Amino acid sequence: MTVALMWEARAVPDRGEDLLAWARAQELPAAPLRRETFRAPQDRVLVITWWDAPYDAELPELPEPGAELVTRTVHRWRFESVAAD
Repeated sequence: MTVALMWEARAVPDRGEDLLAWARAQELPAAPLRRETFRAPQDRVLVITWWDAPYDAELPELPEPGAELVTRTVHRWRFESVAAD
């Protein structure tokens, strides 16, 4: 099964590039199958990692950035891949 972990944060005003650099620099203790980093308006940063694991497996996730970088706690979601119809 493929599990995708999504990590999304919103930077304090004018710190979007700093948050993006911080997220890209975070190393995980294990390598996912794939990792992608995105940015969006309002200084949002999204990181998605894909894992070959059961849905409820304990998987490494990006930590919370320092309070000086973000306006709120990080949002996290977990999804499992389903076959295409």
